[in-house]
Amino acid sequence: MSLVNGHRRARASAAALTALAGLWAPPASAQEPKAREAKAQETKPVAADPGVLRVCAAEQAPLSMKDGSGLENRIASAVAEAMGRKAQFVWVGKPAIYLVRDGLEKRLCDVVVGLDSDDPRVLASRPYYRSGYVFITRADRDLDVKSWADPRLKSVDHMVVSFGSPGEAMLKDIGRYEEDMAYLYSLVNFRAPRNQYTQIDPARMVSEVAANKADVAVAFAPDVARYVRESATPLRMTPVPDDTVRSDGQKIPQSFDQSMGVRRDDTALKSEIDAGLVKAKPRIEAILKQEGVPVQAASN
Repeated sequence: MSLVNGHRRARASAAALTALAGLWAPPASAQEPKAREAKAQETKPVAADPGVLRVCAAEQAPLSMKDGSGLENRIASAVAEAMGRKAQFVWVGKPAIYLVRDGLEKRLCDVVVGLDSDDPRVLASRPYYRSGYVFITRADRDLDVKSWADPRLKSVDHMVVSFGSPGEAMLKDIGRYEEDMAYLYSLVNFRAPRNQYTQIDPARMVSEVAANKADVAVAFAPDVARYVRESATPLRMTPVPDDTVRSDGQKIPQSFDQSMGVRRDDTALKSEIDAGLVKAKPRIEAILKQEGVPVQAASN
């Protein structure tokens, strides 16, 4: 789910760069030989090492970390081992929302971990777990929020949500986004998320609640479960109901199947990963349990 919110922004950025490049392009006669050569290089198949699974990776704690301790690193390694391969992480020095465009599609790597199962940019594997958004509150407070319909949410001090998330949509719907906007922007040094990819650090979201700077945080469980588990201040994490609706009756989904994604024409690797996921299921379940990620049965 961590990648989904940036899809439209990523495509828009690519389109803008293409348009800008056109303004400065040399005459067509000068472009043609170089363009043919570049295209040939782009489409030239990359020799695959059958003993390696090249995993597209971006630093995004606690999901993906260069020391291999991230949730997605551990799951990728377990699946690669089940496939009889070794996971090789190919680090792309950009936010994770760009992994498909700048890693997978450029053939620098062959699989992206932790995508929503309906991501249209990839050929998705079978789901290997399902999780969703959670309310995070202090365990020592009588604020056991279980639904966006809880009237107390309109009168608590601060709430912290991720930009572009179902939590942000619901914060607006209950009429308190304007009240919390300056606070949310302060957590990212007042960078505007509409102008660049900007997101609140999941660890910061949790620490704001632990330190009583925010009464409630709403975040995607895999992003925050490790920090909730490790918090010196006991916290509670309550799943947001999947039947959440806005005041206009529109359903706002809260939980999502998670899959691995390969290039849309790579059916052979997709089949191999699917088999590896079946074999690695006990290890994946153990990793999720150790991380403290609340899971549901995958829909497929």
